[in-house]
Amino acid sequence: MQELVALDIPPGEAFVDAMLSAWDQGDAVAPLDPRLPRPAVDDLIELLKPSRIVGVDGDGARLDRGLPIQEGDALVMATSGSTGRPKAVVLTHESLLASARATSRRLTIDSGRHTWLACLPFAHIGGLAVAIRALLTETPVVILPRFEREEVEMLAGSGRVSHVSLVASTLKRVDPDLFERILLGGSAPLSRLPRNTVTTYGMTETGSGIVYDGEALDGVEIAIESTDSSPDGSGEILVKAPMLFRGYRDGKDPFVSGPDGKRGWFPTGDGGRIAPTGKLKVFGRLAGVIVSGGEKVWPESVETVISTHHLVDQVAVWKRPDPEWGERVVAWVVPSDLCAPPPVEELRELVAQRLAPWAAPKEVEFVASIPRTPSGKPRRNELR
Repeated sequence: MQELVALDIPPGEAFVDAMLSAWDQGDAVAPLDPRLPRPAVDDLIELLKPSRIVGVDGDGARLDRGLPIQEGDALVMATSGSTGRPKAVVLTHESLLASARATSRRLTIDSGRHTWLACLPFAHIGGLAVAIRALLTETPVVILPRFEREEVEMLAGSGRVSHVSLVASTLKRVDPDLFERILLGGSAPLSRLPRNTVTTYGMTETGSGIVYDGEALDGVEIAIESTDSSPDGSGEILVKAPMLFRGYRDGKDPFVSGPDGKRGWFPTGDGGRIAPTGKLKVFGRLAGVIVSGGEKVWPESVETVISTHHLVDQVAVWKRPDPEWGERVVAWVVPSDLCAPPPVEELRELVAQRLAPWAAPKEVEFVASIPRTPSGKPRRNELR
């Protein structure tokens, strides 16, 4: 019987060998995150429900409560859980191949000239997809067990790697000119991007990015499910694509009927709209929108604006109950210098001028750090 094999192995050659071995046997794999404490690993195993665990030494421990997989399943990954309980996503060999081909085609990857650098955690699709993409398109790849700025810049500066996938927090720490192309995913993008950087939109359920700089990859269909209360055509983003996941591990059917009247569309839970140019504008998680005085405020938009202030290093925006406005916008800011934080009124005025008066945070808290997922997204449910 085909099984799900959890890989308790750091990113590297041993991980790839174990993954390929499992695939050769018809099994699927589920990466564990070696950085997590034991209780968190136990929760992840309970969510993924593998039949056995393989460690660095290659030995496997069998588990009693594992669930079988279906033929063609390749990968089971946990979503980031930034807005709620994580879900276990099942990706097939067919969907992974579709993602690898579409991405490589858009970037005009030449396997004889280009080399990928994988330096993000394999427990998240943005990191593991780099290695899988390289393997399936027979493109060279260098895998680091973790992001280390000095090693990343050494590899790029020496010409050993040409392409990399990063999140905003890691992009800020490297010289972008060392790379031919940078894919930027994870949290909301920086307000000023290097010329060689491509912003991506995607999620675990789409097997990595499916929209590059607002334009869908080949074969990807995007639709907006708008309502009468959204006269600008904004609403929930629906996706239909060959790289979509098969379903969730719990067996629930996540797909709906789309504008073509057919099922197979995935409601992403993200809000957005399609601009007159045809490009997709993503606002953020619908579950994360702040409604203050009847006006919608998207945390990601406020974060992007505040991050432009020269005295701000990091920022996360969330909400608190308000007796007058229903909800109020709150910003948690990590100053570039904790001893010299930016003036609160400057931050509020910056947001008011670029977005709207009601989007300006009614509270600003200066903190030493912001809780984030490994892919760089703020853990808003931990902001209090």
